[in-house]
Amino acid sequence: MVASHAEHFAATQKVLDLALVADLDRKERVLRGQWITPRVGPGQGMTSMRLLILGTGGMAAQHAKHFAAIEGVKLVGGVDVDPNRVEAFNNAHGIERGFGSLDAALAWGEFDAVANVTPDSIHHPTSIAALKAGKHVFCEKPLATDYAKALEMTETAERAGLVNMVNLTYRNVAELQKAREIVTSGQIGAVKHVEASYLQSWLVSKAWGDWRTESQWLWRLSKKHGSNGTLGDIGIHILDFASYGSGREIEHVFCRLKTFDKAEGNKIGEYELDANDSFTMAVDFDNGALGVIHATRWATGHFNELRLRVYGEKGGVEVQHRHTGSQLRVCLGEDAETGTWKEMEVEPVPTNYQRFVEAIRTGKNLEPSFRHAANLQKVLDLATVTDRERREMPTH
Repeated sequence: MVASHAEHFAATQKVLDLALVADLDRKERVLRGQWITPRVGPGQGMTSMRLLILGTGGMAAQHAKHFAAIEGVKLVGGVDVDPNRVEAFNNAHGIERGFGSLDAALAWGEFDAVANVTPDSIHHPTSIAALKAGKHVFCEKPLATDYAKALEMTETAERAGLVNMVNLTYRNVAELQKAREIVTSGQIGAVKHVEASYLQSWLVSKAWGDWRTESQWLWRLSKKHGSNGTLGDIGIHILDFASYGSGREIEHVFCRLKTFDKAEGNKIGEYELDANDSFTMAVDFDNGALGVIHATRWATGHFNELRLRVYGEKGGVEVQHRHTGSQLRVCLGEDAETGTWKEMEVEPVPTNYQRFVEAIRTGKNLEPSFRHAANLQKVLDLATVTDRERREMPTH
């Protein structure tokens, strides 16, 4: 199952994350070598970390590349049900040991942490198994396919006292981190209104390939092939962008999902084109602020673009992240009177990969944690219910 689904996952996710690769390379060149002797938490303080890569398709190559670049991290094993795939992966990344299952790797046991890069439906059982074996886990998004599974993973990790983080890749955008800092420091005053969007155009443009003929795209349009459409694919990213950037938690949600006609009978070969193409979401935040969050694959001219606007009683911040780079604009202090927006330059920030290693070294879990990702999954689950029942629902 890992191998077959990973073939789809590999090609598509690689394309979707190209927007961040150049930034990550630049940031890691700046930050590499800055690790200092960490403060030691109970039972922690390891100076080196042995990492197992679980699942060798999709984003696995990026995990291997970025973890290997961190001082003191050694990639000691790769796992995949496809022996040819794991052999090729290990050869490419200088990894000595290959396993056909997580059980086999756990029986060997000579590793400290797992990077879980399996398909979405496999995250839950494999992460639970690794945690119960005493291994720290760095999991690809989404944490699980539903809130119940995500919560079980969270509680298992927290009971065990193990480091648990989720690779919400847009946390690596320095402009988002700076925007949050400005908002949470009170510089814009109390947050009143939030707008967030995730725009893609691969249903319009063939820049990434032709969805009409390529299975790597068609499966994302079909529920029976495991897709929950735009909401399931990129919804967690834009929800995190909005809640993290605004420093607020979502308390109520009302969502509308839309699947547009795309082919005769809405079917191409074995693929029934029934997964949602677009969503709009109205939310209330925990301080009473209102928000509008939306995403689509029909945004002509926008290959992969995230936007966030956070407005408060004294100022505002706006973040734009595209494949060509990121931008932070602020309207603060006296500029609020004249409506003057200024672009702000920001320094690189540690990546999720680096934060995971730091968390293990210090014995202090860092964000984005399993708990945070589980809360986002609850919002996504409720969004589907609100669309079906046509009513707003609380998240708590």
